[in-house]
Amino acid sequence: MDIIEICYRFKLDPHRQEIIALQLDAQNLEIINKTSRELPPWTKLDFHKCPHCPLNSGSHPECPIAVSLVDVVERFDSVLSCDEIDLEVITPDRKVSQRTTAQRGISSLLGFLFPISGCPHTAFFKPMVRFHLPMSTAEDTIFRATGMFLLAQYFRLKEGQGGEFDFQGLTQIYNNLHLLNIHITERLRHSIEAESPINAIILLDVFTHALSMVIEDNLGKIRHLFTPYFSKFYDSCIKDES
Repeated sequence: MDIIEICYRFKLDPHRQEIIALQLDAQNLEIINKTSRELPPWTKLDFHKCPHCPLNSGSHPECPIAVSLVDVVERFDSVLSCDEIDLEVITPDRKVSQRTTAQRGISSLLGFLFPISGCPHTAFFKPMVRFHLPMSTAEDTIFRATGMFLLAQYFRLKEGQGGEFDFQGLTQIYNNLHLLNIHITERLRHSIEAESPINAIILLDVFTHALSMVIEDNLGKIRHLFTPYFSKFYDSCIKDES
């Protein structure tokens, strides 16, 4: 089995650090090194369940997103969102080190955890997990998400399922994710006192909600980067000379 290893190291102060090391199956991106623990009541699927959740408590007693948050909540229960931290993220492709706030660091971690949690609404972002870019900006995310979506449409066409290239599908995916973030936040507010995980989700949702509204506007701002593709030279390069 091919394994992908990701490590988030939070240096909270000179005497304390939290290390979250994950091993993923490279084929399905499921977590291999899951820890077994007693789950708190707020992880139950029907507790503040998202209105658009396709799961039922008979086959899924717990909310996958909530389960993915248990370790985060426990580790950062005494950490304030505005606390300055040193974050180091090690992926198979790069190592990223940055001085940032706890809120931003946790938000980046959640952007990695949510797609691999088992939630159907977040699973669409699994390709971005495989090529994880820690601490990405809004511009990074819009470029990567739209590229991912277009590649998905290519594969759908190959499978005879049709393709969609005006980003309405991606916009709806982000709208569903925005609704999920709202209800996950409410779930936590009714259950825990730790504020940094909640604010990390809120920060993540700022990106989510903004992107769902301005996907095409943002793409228009980078259109000039693709000018070589509009040239006659490009046409000549790809012309079939046979």
